[in-house]
Amino acid sequence: MSEITAGDLPITRERGALTGPAGRKPKKVFDWGRILVYSVLIIAAAFYLFPLYIMIITSLKDLDGIRLGNLFIPPANPSFDAWFKAWDTACTGLYCQGIKVGFWNSVKITVPSVIVSISVAAITGYTLAMWPYKGAQFFFTVLLLGSFIPYQVMLYPLVLITAYLHIFSTLWAVIMIHTIFGMPILVLLFRNYFISIPPELFKAARVDGAGFWRIFFQVLVPMSLPIFVVALILQVTGIWNDFLFGVIFAGTTNFPITVQLNNIVNSLQGVKEYNVDMAATILTGAVPLIIYFVSGKLFVRGIAAGAVKG
Repeated sequence: MSEITAGDLPITRERGALTGPAGRKPKKVFDWGRILVYSVLIIAAAFYLFPLYIMIITSLKDLDGIRLGNLFIPPANPSFDAWFKAWDTACTGLYCQGIKVGFWNSVKITVPSVIVSISVAAITGYTLAMWPYKGAQFFFTVLLLGSFIPYQVMLYPLVLITAYLHIFSTLWAVIMIHTIFGMPILVLLFRNYFISIPPELFKAARVDGAGFWRIFFQVLVPMSLPIFVVALILQVTGIWNDFLFGVIFAGTTNFPITVQLNNIVNSLQGVKEYNVDMAATILTGAVPLIIYFVSGKLFVRGIAAGAVKG
């Protein structure tokens, strides 16, 4: 080993190689590119979070505090009375039972719709990716083209179909429609995700004697958590926030929470209670927000794999 001096920094020669000073490369004090990126992100975050801030502080005020007009100032004595009223006693049309009835109706609609649509779409995407059959590409093309047809065009035929099946004005009608309309995008995501998996893995499972269902449940499902999370978030968000199908097909006694929220906000009877409106709005959007925040990282991984690859 020999030592060479380059200025004031010692450089060690060992086995014919030069090794410089160890440690991390010093960072610039002012990185204008990083400053620009963070500035844009902060402005965008403030733009989207500011309305939420207004909603929260308004929901914690009483009517006297709202009448003062201090829209941006937090309440001196915050109270959750508006939240309790929105949940339990707010009038949503002819009934004054709060949005809790619509909340449980939305749960009854969302849970089976999500389970059935994701299960069928996962199996269909797996079949198209791993077990292609004659006419599979044509079926996949027709399925995708169907996703571009506006919902409004199909409303009247769907009303006739659900009436013929004797499920119109029931929760089953809304569940069936959400399941059907969720299929195209979910099949696309699952098919693209499964087709990006190395084919050697599928061939090895076939050599070991695994069949259709064993490969799906024991090989693909355990390694496909990100795309299942993507499907879960997309379906929960779309079904929970739906208004059109709920107001048409559910019936007056089965209205989901979005329809009841509309009835609360647009009610013209009595004093306009903006704090109750804001509390009801936050309660309505809480479920998809919680699911997204809990599984946000998996959502990004899954959407990148399912939408870009393949």
